[in-house]
Amino acid sequence: MADTNFDIIIIGAGPGGYVTAIRAAQLGFKVAVVERQFLGGICNNWGCIPTKALLRSAEIYHYMTHAKDYGLAADNVKVDPAAVIARSRGVVNRLNTGVGFLFKKNKVTLIKGEATINAPGKITVKNYDSPLVNMPKDALGAGSYQAKHIIVATGARPRTLPGLEPDGKLVWTYFDALAATKFPKSLLVVGSGAIGIEFASFYRTMGAEVTVVEVLPQILPVEDAEIAGIARKQFEKQGMKIMAGAKVTKLDKKADSVAATIEVNGKAEQITVDRVIAAVGVVGNVENLGLEKVGVKIERGVIKVDEYCKTSVPGIYAIGDVAGPPMLAHKAEHEGVVCVEAIKGLHPHPMDKLKIPGCTYCHPQIASVGLTEQAAKDKKLDIRVGRFPFMGNGKAIAQGEDQGLVKVIFDKKTGQLLGAHMVGSEVTELIQGFVVAMNLETTEEELMHTIFPHPTISETMKEAVLDAYGRVLNM
Repeated sequence: MADTNFDIIIIGAGPGGYVTAIRAAQLGFKVAVVERQFLGGICNNWGCIPTKALLRSAEIYHYMTHAKDYGLAADNVKVDPAAVIARSRGVVNRLNTGVGFLFKKNKVTLIKGEATINAPGKITVKNYDSPLVNMPKDALGAGSYQAKHIIVATGARPRTLPGLEPDGKLVWTYFDALAATKFPKSLLVVGSGAIGIEFASFYRTMGAEVTVVEVLPQILPVEDAEIAGIARKQFEKQGMKIMAGAKVTKLDKKADSVAATIEVNGKAEQITVDRVIAAVGVVGNVENLGLEKVGVKIERGVIKVDEYCKTSVPGIYAIGDVAGPPMLAHKAEHEGVVCVEAIKGLHPHPMDKLKIPGCTYCHPQIASVGLTEQAAKDKKLDIRVGRFPFMGNGKAIAQGEDQGLVKVIFDKKTGQLLGAHMVGSEVTELIQGFVVAMNLETTEEELMHTIFPHPTISETMKEAVLDAYGRVLNM
């Protein structure tokens, strides 16, 4: 008979769950992971990874249609929606196989099904019938299992609002938007966070007429206002229609289109589009886990945890989206590592949420870490702000990507780097330089004495630091 006793059982095989399992196994724990649908979770299957594959296709298409800007010619450039989606799904399948391999390599036991916590240390797994299941055939199945430590890593799902309920045909969630074999000619995106803007950018590049509606006065609401403003101008230059401070009050579904009523500045206007994407955030998967029954405290739809991911019940922990914002895969992974290292008694540093980078992979890209300028002012901090535009960078100009900005915020008294914000080509790859600097408690003096290679776009980072102290060289 299969062994049902473990040191740690993790519920959920998303990026948080599977990374936590691997680290726990490295630390010598006997580990099992319960997953009801697919290895890699939403991130690998219907989120981070497939969207980046789609956006890469859009990027290549953009360059092909602008070949003349680079002294080249590309004739009869066309989009094959089915092939674009198929490539994206192929990337997903490759990564799913990789997660399964890592489980076997690290001797992590996989249990297929839906878990319920009956009591601290005890769970029941029942069969879960879903056409999306991609479990290895040798995974364990339904039954009762025990572990001293149970970690909930069940992730999140798309939030729905009254009147914007998705139907899979006319009103989409990101699940539907990732699997459309026929691309719409017109699209309404409700919500301008990372998910909404990425899909708006993808479909606009592929030729759709795109309208984005955001209830707040600023698109990309969590970003620095100056950076969001630059991004908005670039989106509008690409032909995207942005309606901020607006809300969708009604959707009238037709046979193959939707008439949307939008209220902005106290006035109502109507547009008709082929499809609508509801991108109004996500909500934690806290239901049907038995959490309330065993006394785990839930606040505002997420599990309340301490700095080491402990819940209100000893022996039960929570990480990732289900444990609250920011709802990011890399936050889930790091939380999981902190959690199991604390269980092992290694005394890890608690995660500092101000040092978690955020990235949006639209065109142009947006990346940030730490305090925005307004947040620093709200804290009554005495700050220095530095800026450097891409138009002053040789590599950006050579690449034809001279529209962008790097912005840095320092504490005037101590030289501490409080925040960094970027918009432009490949900034999602650059932001980690500032994340490392913040973790090392680097000051402006050390950054100014760091040698950046030339020619690279990364030189904008140093120039922005120099600008904060009146020493900018190339502008």
